[in-house]
Amino acid sequence: MTRSIILGVGSGAPQRVVTNRELEALTDTTDEWITQRTGIRERRFSEAGQKWSDFMLPACRAALDMAGVAPEEIGLIIVGTLSADMIMPSGACTLQWHLGANRAAAFDIAAACSGFIYGLTIADRFIRLDPSLKVLVAGGELISQRIDWSDRTTAVIFGDGGGAAVVAGTQDTDRGILASRISSDGSLWGLLHIPGGGTASPASPNYRKSDYAIHMRGNELFKMAVKSMEDACHEVLEEANVRPEQVDLVIPHQANLRIIQVLAERLGVAMERVFLNIERYGNTSAGTIPLALDEAVRGGRVKRGDLLLLPVFGGGLTWGATLLRW
Repeated sequence: MTRSIILGVGSGAPQRVVTNRELEALTDTTDEWITQRTGIRERRFSEAGQKWSDFMLPACRAALDMAGVAPEEIGLIIVGTLSADMIMPSGACTLQWHLGANRAAAFDIAAACSGFIYGLTIADRFIRLDPSLKVLVAGGELISQRIDWSDRTTAVIFGDGGGAAVVAGTQDTDRGILASRISSDGSLWGLLHIPGGGTASPASPNYRKSDYAIHMRGNELFKMAVKSMEDACHEVLEEANVRPEQVDLVIPHQANLRIIQVLAERLGVAMERVFLNIERYGNTSAGTIPLALDEAVRGGRVKRGDLLLLPVFGGGLTWGATLLRW
């Protein structure tokens, strides 16, 4: 039986670090308020003139280097993002060109924060059909351009960054993706969305920057985020016949520390087995899980044979989880 295995990971983020203290000058907030409600102490913002691909290309190259895979060996590139360099071409096509992955088909997924797990799930399905396929899955956002500084509930949460993984087939049944689930509920779109820029609200002379920024109903989203990720985690654990106490490390979507803590409690997983980097990066949307996975792997938190659980939720609403053995 063919399974999908991650051969290499990489991550990237702008160099500019923005602390909570700096945000006090931009919006009605305090360092204490942000830290207590989100767990975030700093995040990365792109400088003026920097593009999404400026940090996503190094992430992809690092993943390819770790995997020992040349760009021309990649047959498919899947990218989760809402903030590529241009609306057209896709971010995946931009990465394909700059990487020199000339044999690869390439497309983007608009699943907001869930984009990387959606991409990983799609890659797994492709590889089961074609075990020789090597897939580059990436997720990341330059989201600082979508911030409304008059809305402190969203202005303090997000940051720029992302990551990538090289996925391939293996006949080693002791490793790889054991189960993966993706779900959505479009009726809940109003909990987290960007109203402007589509055909329902196109650019016009009456442009308001707030129309092109993130809008969020935090209290309602909190409850839905916990429930959806909890359900997805139980589904993949049940499919793989794995108990929560057998999971070595949970690498969750880094949206809010309190959400992560409640999720861990409901799963019966101690926080010592949950990987966190939200305090340093904030919520990078589709970039949180691949960025955290890369840090966990390179930092020695993940070793061969470990069971990893990757839950996520995002705008759409979308959510999912992947269970894999490293």
